[in-house]
Amino acid sequence: MADTAPLQRVLTAGVPAVSTAGDDEDTVIAQAPFDCTVVAVEYVPEAAITGADGNSRAVSVVNKGADGAGATEVAALEFASGTDASANDETALALSGTAADADLDGGDTLQWRSLAVGTGMADPGGLVRVTVERR
Repeated sequence: MADTAPLQRVLTAGVPAVSTAGDDEDTVIAQAPFDCTVVAVEYVPEAAITGADGNSRAVSVVNKGADGAGATEVAALEFASGTDASANDETALALSGTAADADLDGGDTLQWRSLAVGTGMADPGGLVRVTVERR
């Protein structure tokens, strides 16, 4: 039973601030502890983020695979106008619309990506939580 019972783990990582609006940042979150499916991703920023159109910030979790060369986007959120985040409060990222994109093999590396859209805006950094469930 132990090998087939549902098991969830929450992978957490601190993610750095991106203080210059036009800069991007990639940060390793963790490696998948076993074959699993990502069931939720949350970002807890250290300061409030107010979305804007044209020049904003997009954040995502990318499966880099076991060899670090993967590019599958697991979950994403763009802080466009009307999409805001409160300081020290979790904000959910939308999981990919393709169910297979959420599947990880044990040892796959998850990466946090913070990208400037247009000329961008600052990212205060904070905490990312990825909830995985054994499959």
